[in-house]
Amino acid sequence: MKILELPAILERYRTDIEDSVRLLLESKPDGLYGMLRYHFGWIDAKGCPSSHALGKAVRPTLCLLACEAVGGNWERALPAAAALELIHNFSLIHDDIQDGDQQRHHRPTVWSLWGQAQAINAGDTAFALSGVAIEGLREQGYPAETVLTVWQLLNAATLRLVEGQYLDLAFESRLDITVDEYLGMIARKTGALIEVAAHVGALLGEADTTLIDHLRWYGRALGLAFQIGDDLLGIWGETAETGKPVAADLRRRKKSLPVVYALQHSAPADKALLAELYSKDCGLLDDAEVERALDVLERARAQERARGMLADQCARAMLELERAHLPAWARSEFATFARFLVERRS
Repeated sequence: MKILELPAILERYRTDIEDSVRLLLESKPDGLYGMLRYHFGWIDAKGCPSSHALGKAVRPTLCLLACEAVGGNWERALPAAAALELIHNFSLIHDDIQDGDQQRHHRPTVWSLWGQAQAINAGDTAFALSGVAIEGLREQGYPAETVLTVWQLLNAATLRLVEGQYLDLAFESRLDITVDEYLGMIARKTGALIEVAAHVGALLGEADTTLIDHLRWYGRALGLAFQIGDDLLGIWGETAETGKPVAADLRRRKKSLPVVYALQHSAPADKALLAELYSKDCGLLDDAEVERALDVLERARAQERARGMLADQCARAMLELERAHLPAWARSEFATFARFLVERRS
């Protein structure tokens, strides 16, 4: 399958989003704030300027698109977009520590360079700066009540994100996770910020309640689809496209959706085999063990079922777009945005 190019929408606001985040850090001293500049790719580990390509700024882009789509001035919503990017990156820094990941975007992670304790400080700082960013909405002329509402929405979403991360870690010691439990977890860990990005953007664009709800529900479905797509890539993605070994998530014994489905729905013998593989005391699965796990997933039709769930969430997202009655250009942009996120190959 052809690798999808970045849609233009992910470039339209990118410079302004980055500048808004940079502004919050530009007068800050090195050390603590240097770790954040490194994480964002603006400097290397020695503090020298760098232009290392990092994330796609999905969440702030969705916020600004939602604002513009409902007739608002997206530039006024930039402080909220910056806050979303900071919250997302706070979660990434902490996630790297919790997962023990030493690489992100082909560079050493913050904790692997400065240690876990200082990386926790860096993540906490990113979260605190998100609150500072939200205050910028007052300078854009938004009333205090609107600014307070945005702050409350982002805090609630962050709480859901952390709840999801807690559940994800708690699931590591369980083999009886149900698909419904798993979907509830990813609706928090991955979906919360995507849902709130659309919600806040529409709110700052001064949309009516009905339109806000349709875009929020679009974001909710898109968040689930985004993670399910990630789960499929983590097992069946090609190395040339993902940059990771084939079946990388299986090798790490990650309990992603296909594995959870197979553990719940496989025949007893296959369920016992997969449980045995996922109960290893330490280390990665070897090639033979990965093949055995893949065979179990195939017999359970886990990939097919996960793709069906992905299609269901995409259909829900598209239905909410139809119900929103947005201008044609906005519907097209939202549809392209969704298609890229769920069909991306890396």
